[in-house]
Amino acid sequence: MKAVRHIGYHTFPEIKEVDKPTPGPGQVLLKVAGAGACHSDVAVFHEFDEGINPKVDPEFTLGHENSGWVEEVGEGVNGIEVGAAYLVYGPVGCGVCRACSRGQDTYCENADKLDYAAIGLGLDGGMAEYVVVPARNLVPLGDADPVSAAPLADAGLTPYHAIKLALPTLNGGGKFALVIGLGGLGIIGVQILNALTGATIIATDMKEDAMAEAEKLGAITVAGGEGQVECIREITGGRGVDAVFDFVGVGATVGTAMKSVARQGRVTIVGLGNLSPYEWAFLTTPYEAELVNTYWGTIEELHEVVDMYKAGQIVPPVTTFPLDQALDAYQQLVDGAISGRAVVVPHGK
Repeated sequence: MKAVRHIGYHTFPEIKEVDKPTPGPGQVLLKVAGAGACHSDVAVFHEFDEGINPKVDPEFTLGHENSGWVEEVGEGVNGIEVGAAYLVYGPVGCGVCRACSRGQDTYCENADKLDYAAIGLGLDGGMAEYVVVPARNLVPLGDADPVSAAPLADAGLTPYHAIKLALPTLNGGGKFALVIGLGGLGIIGVQILNALTGATIIATDMKEDAMAEAEKLGAITVAGGEGQVECIREITGGRGVDAVFDFVGVGATVGTAMKSVARQGRVTIVGLGNLSPYEWAFLTTPYEAELVNTYWGTIEELHEVVDMYKAGQIVPPVTTFPLDQALDAYQQLVDGAISGRAVVVPHGK
C-alpha cells in the first residue's frame, strides 16, 4: 500500500510502498477515510534537528488526525463493528498508569519509557491507505462524515481541552475571550467558545481571509501588528480579556497574550511555536494572571468533541487531497497557503 513516510529531519517526506498492516491482539485495522495534515508534522520533518525528540525519529508513516472504516479486528476485540466509521484518538500511553487509566495518555507517567509519542508521531499513522490502531482508541462516528471529522482528533480535541479547563474563568456575564492565531485549531476554537460560553470573542491574526472567517462566526477581529494590544484592551473597556488562547505559541504572541489579559485572567498556550522565548517580569504582568500550557486532550473529551460535531456545533473547514497529492498538502502548509485543515483522502470522497 502507499504511505507518506517521515524519512529524515530537514527532509521532505516521501510516498512509499509499504506492507499493508495486520491487526494484533487488541488492535483494529482501519481503511483510512481521512488523515489531517498538521503543523506538528511539519515541525517534525521540517524544523526538528536530530536528537531533539528521539520518539519521532524516522522512519514511520505520518498522520495523527485519522478517521476510517473498520476493515478487520484483532484477537480479543469486542464491540467494534466491521464497516463502521470511527475517529482515532492519537495518543498512546503505557495503558496502566493513573493518567492512562483516566484516558489522558498525553500525560502518561511512563512516557519516558516509550519509544514513540503517538499514532503518526513515532508509531505508523494514517497518512496511508490503511492504519492499525488500538481498539481502545476508537470513537464511533455513526452516520457523520468521517472525512470532515478527521481533523477533530487534534484540531478539535486540542482547543476543546484548553477551553474546557478555562471555563471557570469565562463563567459569568461580561466576559471576554481572545483567540490568537486562526489556523485549523484557532477557527475551531472560536466555534467551541461560541458553543460553550457566552463570552465576547476577540480573534486576531495576520491573515485577512482568516479573520474574515472568524467574523462569520461572530468574533470581533483585530489585525496583528502595531496597536494590536491597545485595540484589544479598548474592546474590553480597558481591563483586558478574561481568557486568552494562543494557538501560535512564539515569544511575540505569548507577549501579546500577557499584555492583553486581565488581572486574575488565564492565558493558555496551545501552539507549539517554540521559536523564541517569552520574558516574564513581576511588575509588567497582571496580578494573579495564570500562564499555562496544554497538550492534546483525553479520549473522553474526544467523545464530547464528536458529539458537538454531530450536533453541528463544530464544522471543521477542510480542503481535501488524494493520497498521491499528500506532499502538495504539506508543501502548502510549509508555505502558509492552507486555510483551515488539509485532509488527505486515500480512497476518495
